[in-house]
Amino acid sequence: MYMTIKRVIDIILSLIGLIVLSTIFLILIIAIKLDSRGPVLFKQKRVGINKTHFNILKFRTMRIDTPKDTPTHLLENPEQYITKMGKFLRKTSLDELPQIWNIFVGQMSIIGPRPALWNQFDLILEREKYGANDVPPGLTGWAQINGRDELEIDVKARLDGEYAEKIGFMMDVRCFFGTIFSVLRSDGVVEGGTGTKKADKESVKQ
Repeated sequence: MYMTIKRVIDIILSLIGLIVLSTIFLILIIAIKLDSRGPVLFKQKRVGINKTHFNILKFRTMRIDTPKDTPTHLLENPEQYITKMGKFLRKTSLDELPQIWNIFVGQMSIIGPRPALWNQFDLILEREKYGANDVPPGLTGWAQINGRDELEIDVKARLDGEYAEKIGFMMDVRCFFGTIFSVLRSDGVVEGGTGTKKADKESVKQ
């Protein structure tokens, strides 16, 4: 029952977001175009509910010659690929705004596990243990307010599984407001979004 309510909330809030944030979208589009060559939006294949695939939308933060389908942390000297505007977008999480459209069309939810790259097999497999692949991926989630870029894969998957187990209105409210405070404080954000982990520098910021 709640999943139906959750979808209705997603549609309403994403539609409001697209309208209210239209001016900010326009400003960011102009800034990205002035800063570097290439398209404004970046599309990337991600894993959705039940391990289906979809194209996630983000504002482009890297140069167009960046190797494709490679997590930032696996690039050699990733800072060389991130644009000046991209650093700002990543630090403030504004690069994620186009995902409001992914939410509106039903590919994502506002709250849920961050969608893994299609080739992040270790994360996908670990999430399978906790049932985290069986809920819609989200713009932000329980793991994002409990570590974000600094989380190791097993910890992130466990937190995603905890969300899947406790999914409900109050859990979503906690994640929503927790995200606001985390973004304002830049909690768990590694400069450039390279996702340095405590153990092996695995990226959560995707």
